[in-house]
Amino acid sequence: MADTDKPLLIKRYASRRLYNTETSDYVTLEDIAHFIRDGREVQIIDLKSGDDLTRQYLLQIIAEHESRGENVLPINVLTDLVRTYSTQAGSMVPEFLAQSFDLLREGQSQMMENMTRANPLANMPGMDAFRAQQEAFLKAVSSGYGAPGSTMPGMPGADTPEAGDDSRAADENLDEIKEQLAELQRKLSKLDK
Repeated sequence: MADTDKPLLIKRYASRRLYNTETSDYVTLEDIAHFIRDGREVQIIDLKSGDDLTRQYLLQIIAEHESRGENVLPINVLTDLVRTYSTQAGSMVPEFLAQSFDLLREGQSQMMENMTRANPLANMPGMDAFRAQQEAFLKAVSSGYGAPGSTMPGMPGADTPEAGDDSRAADENLDEIKEQLAELQRKLSKLDK
């Protein structure tokens, strides 16, 4: 049995074929996406050079899903990501995105746990507003935020200057987003108690 705590090692041969070292067979990008959806970490290494190609292949998997109409990333988010590669704010984006996804996973886990058992905190003051904000967020995430360039009400960017304004506005938006994440983390921490 494979050790699922360690990343699944995939080797890319010179022929560009991908080889699963645990099962000793060739795999496709869709197979790798399936491993990841099942909770498995993967690492893709070029056999000849030893270079880590994981990031490149993960981006390729995302691009293929997006091109098939499985849109998870709205146009405005993709545009902002491209923009961060040419700004000083780009250095903070990876950490922010990682924390955002961690927070999303924790929030989803907590929400599922709360739905499956009676929750004594349900009548706590402010929970209705928190629940409504969470529902709006989940609805927006599942619908892809709507039209390109649109933002969710009450979320960062909803009342911000149009794209193309100076980087100071972007820094203010990042500060606002960080504060909202911190507030959400505090609320989630209170739910655990």
